[in-house]
Amino acid sequence: MSFVVDQVRHVDGQLDRLQLLLASTPSSPTRGGSIEDISDDDIVQRRTLPTRKLQNLVKALSTTSSPKILLDSFQIGLLLAQFDELLSHERNTHEELEWLLVGKAAVQTYGVILKTLLEQTIPLSEDIWYWNEVLGSYQYTALYSIQTSPLRLWNWSVTIYHECQHRLEALRHDGINTARPNVDLSWTRFYNLVRDSIRARSISLPATVLSPFALSRTEAQSKQNGLRKLRELSASGLGVLMNECLRFDVDEEGNILMKNGSKEEWKSIVEKSITLMETVLKTVTSLEIGLSEFEDTVFASVEDEPAIVSSVSEGSRQALLSKRLQHILHVHLREHQTASYRLARKYGRPSVIVRYWLPVTLSLAFSGTILGIISRKRAALGTWMVEAAETSFDFWTNWVVEPVRRIIGTIRHDEDSEVALMSKKSLEGDRASLERMVVDFVIDQSPLPEAEVMTLRQKVREGDLTPVLRVYERDLRRPFMGTIRGDLIRALLIQIQKTKVDVEVAIGGIDSLLKSQELVFGFIGLTPGLLVCVGVIRWLRGLFNNRKGLNRGKRQGRMIRLLRNLDRILASSSSADNDVLSYKDHGLLLCQVHELRQHAKRTLPNDVYREFLEEIHDLEDIRMGVGKQSKVVERIRWAYARWI
Repeated sequence: MSFVVDQVRHVDGQLDRLQLLLASTPSSPTRGGSIEDISDDDIVQRRTLPTRKLQNLVKALSTTSSPKILLDSFQIGLLLAQFDELLSHERNTHEELEWLLVGKAAVQTYGVILKTLLEQTIPLSEDIWYWNEVLGSYQYTALYSIQTSPLRLWNWSVTIYHECQHRLEALRHDGINTARPNVDLSWTRFYNLVRDSIRARSISLPATVLSPFALSRTEAQSKQNGLRKLRELSASGLGVLMNECLRFDVDEEGNILMKNGSKEEWKSIVEKSITLMETVLKTVTSLEIGLSEFEDTVFASVEDEPAIVSSVSEGSRQALLSKRLQHILHVHLREHQTASYRLARKYGRPSVIVRYWLPVTLSLAFSGTILGIISRKRAALGTWMVEAAETSFDFWTNWVVEPVRRIIGTIRHDEDSEVALMSKKSLEGDRASLERMVVDFVIDQSPLPEAEVMTLRQKVREGDLTPVLRVYERDLRRPFMGTIRGDLIRALLIQIQKTKVDVEVAIGGIDSLLKSQELVFGFIGLTPGLLVCVGVIRWLRGLFNNRKGLNRGKRQGRMIRLLRNLDRILASSSSADNDVLSYKDHGLLLCQVHELRQHAKRTLPNDVYREFLEEIHDLEDIRMGVGKQSKVVERIRWAYARWI
């Protein structure tokens, strides 16, 4: 949404309020009389089929009839054509409805013209900035000279060709025999003719005084001046239409501020506004006239409008205005778009082909070498791609999927996912074996009753091997005899078994510790894979977010430059002494405000953007004065500095 939509909605609302106010005025004439003079025949007439058709056409042209506020030129022309057809078949229709329809159509046409001027004026600033870069840098000027060198060569060849044609015609006119007695003579004359033309061209003043670099700068400066003049005229036309077109002077409370407040006055405003729009479209692309002359021409055409319409009868004024609106939409608007496009191409930046023919040519020149290298390395490239894919898949499976699966198994207490250093039955078997070995050893030394055997078994379970150690200490005094009897060796083997059991008990404790921290170890095993995946994802996201952030940074930078341009327009206004912007400055300000509004819509939050629109509406209102508008710009700077 732009200020064009707001302006069209505002003017359409003024027209509706004006009709309600005039209809409620007791002295307002309706079809030649007051409200008291409305007869039954008039009421019946208003309910006829033509009147209902008129009402439908008025609703179709109203901004409140559909979500689409602005209609395009084709839709407006189609509705006006239906209106003309209705007038041609039905003479006895409601006159006020006819005028209301013409007014609604004028409002929609007004919106189409405003939108067209706005869309054609804004891109001119980018092209002017392009020429600023070309003129502000020696490198850019040299690059521009290289980019346009084929065009210069072509234009030079065409000039030489026309010069040769001119010389040949002169020779024929002087009566010189141009017949070809032989081939050598004809080619000699042709060569001399071309050589003389090139020599005459090469010794001309621009070629001898100015270098190709200087010629490029001169050309860039000329095109920049043309764009600036076109932008000033378009901005002036935009300002004239915004401030002088379809001003019915009805305030928000419904009070009529017009001088007479009669029906004829608002009809005259519609007629003059149509003339104003027509004149602006016809003269806004005339670069040969100055800015003041353009404004004088526009207002002079409006002043001559009463003399034009005075010769037209009352019944045919609506039909004439409808024809003029259709002529504006189908002829003047298209001619204006064509002329504006032609001027933008003439003075704008070079085309894409001109700007990028050099890198494209170099790419095509080296494409054979690049394709040859790729062809020779095709097998290796294929192998690298396959290995990279396999490595990525194996990494994902072994370092991400499997650790996650083990963690899930740990949470669910799956036996396959338990962490252990030894099996569950190993300690029980070794402890039972140690118990049997100690009991057999002690019984072999001296038989024991069953009660003492049970006590001995209990002590062995607790780790007490005192009977075995006593025999071991005794045999150490006479190791030779202990070895022959075998008691010493048995005692040593029992102690080895005891050491094994102690080690298994320690390992069992470690197993218990591992089992208590099994989930922690599972996450530790998953950490490397997750870190690599997160790193890759963040890199990819950063790759795309950098572009998004770059775009956001560009929008913010663009908003700052737009605020700078707004402040500069307000500070350097030619009518700053009167505290009111000129038409040109107001048009330029509206273009900058439109861009600022579009960027703010994509940058600011919705609630902040609604508050921002209040500042925009104050900035668009020329009646506030330059001083207050400058304060609005300053308030936007500090109030929305977080997003700008």
